[in-house]
Amino acid sequence: MPITLSLRRLWTLDKFAYSLRVFVAFSGALALIAVWGDIGFVIPLFLGIIASALAETDDSWQGRLQALLVTLACFALVSWIIRWIFPWPWLMALWLAGATFGLIMLGAIGQRYATIASATLILSIYSMINIEQHGGVDGDVTLRQLLLWVGAAWYGLISVIWCALFSRQPVKLSMARLYKALGKYLMLKAELFEPVRGVDIEARRMALARQNGVVVEALNQAKDMLLRRMEGQRGSRKLNRYLQVYFIAQDIHERASSTHYPYTALTETFFHHDVLFRCQRLLDQQGLACRRLARSLLLNRPFDHRQSEEALTDLRASIDNLRHQDRPEWRPLMQPLNALADNLTTLEKQIASAHNPATRQPRQDTALFDRSPGTLKEAWQRIRLNLTLGSPTFRHAIRLSVALVAGFLLLQWLDPEQGFWILLTILFVCRPNFATTKRFLFKRITGTVLGLIVGWALISLFPQAAVQSLVAVAAGVAFFATREKHYMVATASITLLVLCGFNQVGDGFDLIWPRLFDTLIGAFIAALAIFFIFPDWQGRKLYRTAARVMTSHRHYLDEIIQQYATGKQDDLSYRLARRNAHNSDAAFSSQVNNMLHEPGHYRRQDADSGLRFLLLSNILLSHLSALGAHRHRMTDDEDDAQSIPVAKRISALMDYIAGQLESGTPCGAIDSDIERLLEHLDEPSAPQAKAANLYRPVQSQLRLIATQLPPIVDVANRLTASASPGRH
Repeated sequence: MPITLSLRRLWTLDKFAYSLRVFVAFSGALALIAVWGDIGFVIPLFLGIIASALAETDDSWQGRLQALLVTLACFALVSWIIRWIFPWPWLMALWLAGATFGLIMLGAIGQRYATIASATLILSIYSMINIEQHGGVDGDVTLRQLLLWVGAAWYGLISVIWCALFSRQPVKLSMARLYKALGKYLMLKAELFEPVRGVDIEARRMALARQNGVVVEALNQAKDMLLRRMEGQRGSRKLNRYLQVYFIAQDIHERASSTHYPYTALTETFFHHDVLFRCQRLLDQQGLACRRLARSLLLNRPFDHRQSEEALTDLRASIDNLRHQDRPEWRPLMQPLNALADNLTTLEKQIASAHNPATRQPRQDTALFDRSPGTLKEAWQRIRLNLTLGSPTFRHAIRLSVALVAGFLLLQWLDPEQGFWILLTILFVCRPNFATTKRFLFKRITGTVLGLIVGWALISLFPQAAVQSLVAVAAGVAFFATREKHYMVATASITLLVLCGFNQVGDGFDLIWPRLFDTLIGAFIAALAIFFIFPDWQGRKLYRTAARVMTSHRHYLDEIIQQYATGKQDDLSYRLARRNAHNSDAAFSSQVNNMLHEPGHYRRQDADSGLRFLLLSNILLSHLSALGAHRHRMTDDEDDAQSIPVAKRISALMDYIAGQLESGTPCGAIDSDIERLLEHLDEPSAPQAKAANLYRPVQSQLRLIATQLPPIVDVANRLTASASPGRH
């Protein structure tokens, strides 16, 4: 039983299936070489496998087959072009510039195209290395270029078969990642309820905002995986179950991100009571429950959530104790506290039902929004919209094209041994933004040095070809297992593979110094490119990203208002508005985080304002989420129904702020507008409140949303003030 469980846990590791496919591909290539009897074929076969594995995208087996055919067509075309223009350096330079720009711009269509385009660029440089290794174009060059394609096709075939056999395993893994991310989010949210004075609440809110970005990314990835597999399979029982689990995760996220009252006010009022500690403990237990749920989904094991149920009972008892004491200073906050408890109760029910969604009432609208282009016209439209200096994709395409051409001209001038590794280093290190390039640059250099040292030791200690082949396979598997989270280890692994592989056909020791110097030169060129060619701080328009945040928040508010008029419905329109609001918030968080890693002189103007806006927009989104969590159809006689016109005026103010940010124009003072709105949102008189005998969440949340707008205007004006006229 322990062995079975261990194997099952190994199967659920994120990179296990990927690494196993690579292992099978490398092992199959070695077996083919053993039968063929020519060890010289190992390099092109391995390079083709690596390029094909880098081009792999998540998909159903039908989608993967289509992507593979496109990839192989691109690989064949590129390798054929390189084969014919290699003797003419000026044609090679033109090819590098044009192909790099065109392939990077294809990435504007979508992530699938970006992955295939990037792998095609990598294979083009592999083709150059494959030709240079034998001193240029000779009689066997066609066969060696064909072997690159054969290696790519071999891995692609394994990938398609794997997708057909285990199509739902990636969905299960994505759901587990999603609930694990939700669990951490809930545990970070619990820290806001800690009844301790003097803590840095803003730092905790920033950590929560960053984790919200992780949750949003996990939600988007899970949705994309479901969407690709549900084409033509809507009746699949297991896929429908995962679809319901995904929708429940969306509901949990909305509940978890909602804020019913400022936590500092609750802390001050109930500091000497245990009620906030009970809230904190319950949220923490619910976070742990989400993590246990993730493991249950992976291992198909029972899900136990009794601990959080007990914490909920304790919280209810604590609130009852407060009510019985009936202190005057507690009365104004008892209703928000009850609303918070109700929200956590619903959240508990959602977590409990996630493992068995069949117990919930079926949803009327289960459509998912497909963001990929449906026609060639739509694909071209996306590319055309990015043909501007304001587009990060366009800027990266020009930057990388110039860097690769500069690297190629340098290697033509210096004529270094194995000089095309310079281009490969530039391609891997030069990323779309400064922060990522800086991180990858140092990891690339460190990993290369580590790989060369380990490789030198291994080929010295184990000169046998069989042992070195096994080391190369192990290093290749390690590269793909670690390349996303541990890039330094991945670089060391791929360097080790190259040394052991080239040592099979020549002298690997002769590659050590050229590989090191080429890496240093390539890294230096990439650093110059990211710093001087359209650097991030030159094209950054943080105020326009902030405008998109406010626009998406306004659309979210409009959808919420609409549902108070028509009744609660988790339809596609509402879910899309909610997801866009969180996506824009996460995108702003990512941009600010990248900005913090830029040189101090360039980030100084916008950093503080960006962080402040991120904090305020995240708080605004949390109040919108609370408003959305209480959706129901209002009747005309409800006291809260009078707040709907006010909500529309708040939406208009948010639209005004977004418009001013988009144009880079300072906002006018809105304090008087907010005061008039707050007058309409004043609490009802005592007889009215007694007659209603209900907590008014709409009015309460609208007041909190309205009070957030003046500080948002202040920081928005700081963002636009830091923009020079030439940036508008």
